[in-house]
Amino acid sequence: MTDDMMRYDLMVEQALRTVVREAMGRVAQDGLPGEHHLYITFRTGEEGVSLPDYLIERYPDEMTIVLQHQFEDLTVDHGGFAVSLNFNNVQERLRIPFASISAFADPSANFGLQFKFEEAEENIPGQFISSETEFRTDVENDGEAEEESAETAADGNVVTLDTFRKK
Repeated sequence: MTDDMMRYDLMVEQALRTVVREAMGRVAQDGLPGEHHLYITFRTGEEGVSLPDYLIERYPDEMTIVLQHQFEDLTVDHGGFAVSLNFNNVQERLRIPFASISAFADPSANFGLQFKFEEAEENIPGQFISSETEFRTDVENDGEAEEESAETAADGNVVTLDTFRKK
């Protein structure tokens, strides 16, 4: 296997995170249209993630939030987003960098992205290499998401980028 000096894996991951950023920007500007709702799973220990200490203790590795009915003051910038959510009737402000997101899904559109990445020794801390980036049509829910839940595709269909490559 040859070394990928072009780092296409990082380019693809960055492009797919741009989809997340654009979707979040549209929601911040116009709200969620129709039945759309977003599941966002992120790594809580990543640099730039801002959560109350009790949430970090409860979710030391990953956390899934749902943006549907009860969220406020969503702001999006180039690096991430901030949103106010209620946890046990206490409103909390969360800051989530796009680089910390491991999954993004809109079940109403049957759309999802999952980012699987590994930290590389030669990379700058906080920069990740994508070992596999997939378009997913199912949504994984650890049951710890905000109050709302949605039915998800049970067939587990995964469409990899290889499907679209010419042979």
